[in-house]
Amino acid sequence: MIDADTFTRFLFEQSGIRGNLVHLDASWRTVLSNRDYPETVRTPLGEALAAVALLAGTIKFDGSLILQVQGSGPISTLVAQATHQHTIRGLAHWSGDLPENGTLDTLFGDGQLVLTIERDKAEPYQGIVPFAGSSLTAAIEGYFGQSEQLPTRLWLAASADRAAGMLLQRMPGPEHTNEDWDRIGLLASTLTPDELIELPTESLLHRLFHEESVRLFDPDPMAFRCGCSRNRIENLVKLLGEDEVFSLLDEQGYIQVTCEFCNREYRFDPVDTRQLFAEHTRHEAPSAQH
Repeated sequence: MIDADTFTRFLFEQSGIRGNLVHLDASWRTVLSNRDYPETVRTPLGEALAAVALLAGTIKFDGSLILQVQGSGPISTLVAQATHQHTIRGLAHWSGDLPENGTLDTLFGDGQLVLTIERDKAEPYQGIVPFAGSSLTAAIEGYFGQSEQLPTRLWLAASADRAAGMLLQRMPGPEHTNEDWDRIGLLASTLTPDELIELPTESLLHRLFHEESVRLFDPDPMAFRCGCSRNRIENLVKLLGEDEVFSLLDEQGYIQVTCEFCNREYRFDPVDTRQLFAEHTRHEAPSAQH
């Protein structure tokens, strides 16, 4: 399939509207390979990954954008992350019976949508709104409406092989009219999930906007990449506290941590574990012999 794992920008030059298109293929299948997701969990996770990839592309920063949904329903947690380097990772936790073709309220229950921007060498920015709407698309658009950011529209879709999305965003400026934004949005609203999944970028844009002046930029590659490392896992282990860690070590003979995003295992034997806390160990001087 062409346009595999790509992020593509486009611009309506006369209307002050920009757009992004994303296709996640091998990167999406890698996320799915780490856990056996039921379809009712897989679909919102794929849509969330497409969404963060699109939204991260609207921000000029070095860091990552994290979308997190926490709810009281069968899907308790959903996390999707994209970086300025066009890498993604994500996961979801669920339990109990999952409704077929469930709506947001039946899948997530009462919850909240959290968008976090983590910048290198800067304090993170976080926005939180109640999780509401008939779809993840509606919930994210509602977030932008409540946070008074640039008017933004999203179209998202996910299958077992591909997650895809399109974003339109109105740029600031008094010369940009509501008429242009409404017209472009009306044309885009005819896009179906199947077309979003199946059509290559140029065919999709021509299908929707062949009467508009659209400038298409060269695509950037997308990839799955987990941010875990032994150093980060060591810091997590140390957060448990020395007493708790050595208690686990006495019971099991080792400490093992598995990254939930990529299933990579990190193992700490007694020597490794003692080394983690060596800097905190106080050595008392031996008492004098008389």
